[in-house]
Amino acid sequence: MKPGTGAGKYIFRLYVSGATALSARAVVNARKICDDHLKGRYQLEILDIADNVAMAMKDQIVAAPTLVKLSPAPLRRFIGDMSNVEGFLERLGEAPIV
Repeated sequence: MKPGTGAGKYIFRLYVSGATALSARAVVNARKICDDHLKGRYQLEILDIADNVAMAMKDQIVAAPTLVKLSPAPLRRFIGDMSNVEGFLERLGEAPIV
């Protein structure tokens, strides 16, 4: 793997809160980031907190939307609509595709 391209396959879980505008933006933005920068190297699961209370408690979700990076370690949480692409990629250790 080239330096600056981060680790192998990413596993993400995005927690949203119903059909709110903020949750909808987070879903669109997370999918776009993954498709544009992690193509073929990610799995994205989208869960509504109301329908997955036990899982949200297990993942210690305190706000929505929250994207949890489960793998590779270390576990990380990203809160908000995922509109800060550069900051998101930087925290993943990924170089943005220009």
